Amino acid sequence: MVEIEPLVILALALAPGIFWAWYFYRRDKFEPEPAALIVKLFLLGVLVTFPVAFVEGFFGLFILSPLIMGAVIAPIVEEYGKFAVVRRFAYRNAEFDEPMDGIVYAAAAALGLASLENVLYVFTAYLTSPSLALGTIVVRAIFSVPGHALFSGVWGYALGRAKFMAPERRAGTILRGLALGMILHGIFNFLLFSAEIVAYAMAVFILVLTPGLWILANRNIRSALDHGGR
Repeated sequence: MVEIEPLVILALALAPGIFWAWYFYRRDKFEPEPAALIVKLFLLGVLVTFPVAFVEGFFGLFILSPLIMGAVIAPIVEEYGKFAVVRRFAYRNAEFDEPMDGIVYAAAAALGLASLENVLYVFTAYLTSPSLALGTIVVRAIFSVPGHALFSGVWGYALGRAKFMAPERRAGTILRGLALGMILHGIFNFLLFSAEIVAYAMAVFILVLTPGLWILANRNIRSALDHGGR
């Protein structure tokens, strides 16, 4: 068995989050945001993982079903945690000056949380074997890590559009976006849980949900850029 240094595993576990944050940052082609602000939101996304884990742990004391915890509680708590970071630290910033910014900031915060989560999953696998850790890195780099950005991009798009709407329309737009992001996150987790029991769930996950999330994200990005470029 080939041994891999823990620092190498750590770098590989962090790489997907950094790559996808760069990817979404580069999609903002009209007026890219200050890199320092993106890094700040990414790091705040890392930090919000701790209160998110505390809240999930609290609910876990009363809810014994892993399915309910994974498909209901975790999506609600995690999406709200990421949303709170962007709402508190970016929404009123002068740099938030076009709809696309909501998607970029949401992705940055989401990928901060996803990166720490990824490190935990990868090192848990590493305790079993380095090869299992590498397999975990590959699978999560393709699905779970960008998935966080795709869920959050839904409410990020809503937040970006709402900022430039009439005040009376903002709350409803934001709430609908946040709810949809939570629901999509829940479906994602539900299919992953179900795939261990029902083979069709994995087919739906790979062939329907994942492409659908990317189609929705690209549609929202095009719409945001169209509004921002006017």
